[in-house]
Amino acid sequence: MTSLRQAIEALQPIEGGWRGTVPDNWLQGRTAYGGFSAALALHAAQMSDTDLPPLRSAQVAFIGPLSGDITIRATRLRRGRNAAFVQADVESAAGLGLRATFVFMGPIASRVDHHTGTAPAFAVPDADTATYRGHSAVAFSRNFDLLDRRDDSVGPAEWLRWVRLADRDGLDPMVELIAVADCLPPSALKLLGGPAPLSSMTWLLNILGPQPVTQDGWWLLRATTDYVRDGSSSQTMAIWNAQGLPIAEQMQSVAIFA
Repeated sequence: MTSLRQAIEALQPIEGGWRGTVPDNWLQGRTAYGGFSAALALHAAQMSDTDLPPLRSAQVAFIGPLSGDITIRATRLRRGRNAAFVQADVESAAGLGLRATFVFMGPIASRVDHHTGTAPAFAVPDADTATYRGHSAVAFSRNFDLLDRRDDSVGPAEWLRWVRLADRDGLDPMVELIAVADCLPPSALKLLGGPAPLSSMTWLLNILGPQPVTQDGWWLLRATTDYVRDGSSSQTMAIWNAQGLPIAEQMQSVAIFA
């Protein structure tokens, strides 16, 4: 098993970027798990400039499969007094697999302080809670400790899950969060009643604070599918920490071939 930290440490600098490898235990079918490739892209973006403010938003397009040897290149698009836009591309032998635009922005004084919604009523796992370490048929999931809520309080097109990266020591908090943030199956699968071929197309993640922190590595993820038709689905997603504080809001487009 290669941890995310080990995969990052193994990256070799090249002109204009980095060269690395997708370990087999980070695969999701024939491509890298989206959270893994996005985490590598974020690391490259962070290394591409100095004194970047905190990450605030990530816009990710999953363009093609990524496996084996990969190349990551990060490019500054614009840097102003308070915000920086960095594009990161991840390529493999099959061509461009991922393109991400990361927005880094420092806090700005504002008269507005507003947020709505509360965390779902789902207790954070403790030492006595029976969690599971992914699924043997889904390679990347073995890198996570997981706990799903399966009672009638969860909607027919909703997924609710506690997630913890099993080996997270030494990781940048933002890199850890983006690796965890994609660790839910598309909730549209619940409408299909089981596994089906699918492909994530785009992913938008907005960070709701300057630095993600939680307790014992646990994050609560929820995905709710709002639309499925003609093989296209749209879902909204959210992340809370162990204290019930909102950490991120997300949206994802997923193609379903069933």
